[in-house]
Amino acid sequence: MAMGRPRSFDKDRALDEAMEVFWRHGYDGATLAELTKAMGIKPPSLYAAFGSKEGLLKAALDRYAQKRSEHMRYVLAGRTAREVAERMLFSIADSHTDPANPPGCLLVQGGLACGAGSENIPFELAARRAQTEAEIRERLVLARSAGDLPDEADPSALARFLSAVTAGMGVLASSGADREALREVARAALCAFPAPPGVARPAAQAVGRPDA
Repeated sequence: MAMGRPRSFDKDRALDEAMEVFWRHGYDGATLAELTKAMGIKPPSLYAAFGSKEGLLKAALDRYAQKRSEHMRYVLAGRTAREVAERMLFSIADSHTDPANPPGCLLVQGGLACGAGSENIPFELAARRAQTEAEIRERLVLARSAGDLPDEADPSALARFLSAVTAGMGVLASSGADREALREVARAALCAFPAPPGVARPAAQAVGRPDA
C-alpha cells in the first residue's frame, strides 16, 4: 500500500508563525493569505494539517500554552501568596512589552472583534484563561491553609481579580502602554495581597522571569 506523502513543513515552526499572526491581528483579522504566507505553506497543506482556520488557532493556542507552562511553574513556585501575585504581575508587565513578541496577550488579542462565523473563538480563549485562573486559585487555597492568607480571604475572588488585572494589562499593552505603565498597575494590584502575619511588606519591584 502506498504511503501518504509526508508533510514538507516543520509543524512547530509553522505554529509559531501562525501564533504571531493571530496575536497581532486577532482571529478575524488574520487572513488565510497572511497565515499561509507566514507559515510557508499553501492552503491545502493548512487544511490537511489542521482541518480549518479554527483548528489552526486551537493548535496555535496549544503551542502557546506549552510555551507558557514554564512561566506558570515559576509563578506558582512563589513562597507566599503575595510572591505568587508579584511574580505573575511583573512578569506579565515584562512579557507584554517585550519587543520580541507582539504587544499584549494572545489569549486576549486573539478574540477581539470576532464576527459572524467565529462566535466560538472568544469562548475558546476564555476557557484557556480560566485554566490559568484555576491554577492560581488552587495555589491560593494552599496559601490560606498554610496561614499565608487570612482565613477570611477568598482564593477564588483573588484569582479572578488577578485574571482580570492581567487581561487588562494585555489590553493596555496592545494600546501602546509601556512597561513602566504596566508595572504601576502591578504595584497597585499587589495591595490586595497582604504580607504574611509578622512579615514586613517589601517594596514591590520587578522580579526575574524565565524567557517564555
